[in-house]
Amino acid sequence: MNKPRLLSLVALASLPVLAQQTLPQEAAGPIRQFELMDADKDGRLSREELPGRLRENFARVDGNGDGFISREEHLAVVGRGRPGRGGSFQQRPPAARPLPAGIEALRDLPYAATDNPRQKLDLYLPKNRRPGKPLPVIVFIHGGGWRAGDKSSGISNLSRFVESGDYAGVSVGYRLTQEAQWPAQIHDCKAAIRWIKAHAAEHGLDATKIGVWGSSAGGHLVSFLGTSGDVKELEGTLGAHLDQDSGVTCVVNYFGPEDFLTMIRQPSSVDRTKGRDYPEALLLGGPVPEREAAAREASPVTHVSKGDAPFFTAHGTEDPLVPFAQAEEIHAALKKAGVSSLLQVMSGGGHGFRSPLLEERVKQFLDLHLRGIPAEITTTPIPVESRR
Repeated sequence: MNKPRLLSLVALASLPVLAQQTLPQEAAGPIRQFELMDADKDGRLSREELPGRLRENFARVDGNGDGFISREEHLAVVGRGRPGRGGSFQQRPPAARPLPAGIEALRDLPYAATDNPRQKLDLYLPKNRRPGKPLPVIVFIHGGGWRAGDKSSGISNLSRFVESGDYAGVSVGYRLTQEAQWPAQIHDCKAAIRWIKAHAAEHGLDATKIGVWGSSAGGHLVSFLGTSGDVKELEGTLGAHLDQDSGVTCVVNYFGPEDFLTMIRQPSSVDRTKGRDYPEALLLGGPVPEREAAAREASPVTHVSKGDAPFFTAHGTEDPLVPFAQAEEIHAALKKAGVSSLLQVMSGGGHGFRSPLLEERVKQFLDLHLRGIPAEITTTPIPVESRR
């Protein structure tokens, strides 16, 4: 009997994310690999838990850009592939994450009136909710360079809010760049927001209180939702609820790209002046300098105006992928337009971070704008260990 072949993370350096490759592999090997590297047994891998030679691939495996590799993200790259007919690589659907006891889930709800598995959302509701009071909604949009990640990662961010009984949570899937280019991604997200509003009464949701939260590419998409609610040209025509608008109440943006035209000139570990296969080029259908009009349209800063949603932006000063200057740029544009904006500096932070203090400030921000709970939110810089 052949032993399972273990694909190390080192091999990822030569593989595009979600590439169509032949990877004959069983899950037992990758799961055991994950468990051995998970030194603190918290069910996720930090950059520091990886052997030194593997760390260079960390950001590629961290599909949602939260600074940790979950078991699902690990398996998505090294343990979920299976050979199909003719040796082509097929992607197994992501496994549903275990739910905390206090949450019920309605998964894979189609929001765009299609059968596309990417155009679905997961709705999370508290089992013990306050009777007769509609729940404000926190919508999470995953990262992954617009070419990786999936909505299954959302529950790890939403669970503490939903378990409290004070919120409903939604995690949104969207088409990746292997399938469609811009503006398909924002059309999907806007269709999801319209679906939530149209089905609010059915599920006991408050359609007037929708906060959006995302990291990396998800940060870009939630920033875009926050600044383009009044841009009809970018609304799209997906779904059965075009009578609804896609405006949102507030935005939590973790290290999202905000201006593609300035980002190509800012220091980064990604050389955006060469090649055609970096994330923004794949999103736009060509290198940013050759797609200037599309790059401008796809940049959240382009659409900033006075009536935009309040923002809370958290960004690491040592982010090697999305320069910290992107956070400064969206913050300055919002302030200039008279929009409430908080910039949380994560001192020493890379492309992903965790901090109890940050989590508390995010909660204050969401409670303020979605539940009306007064708060004086400080944005004193938070020192964190870089997770580049």
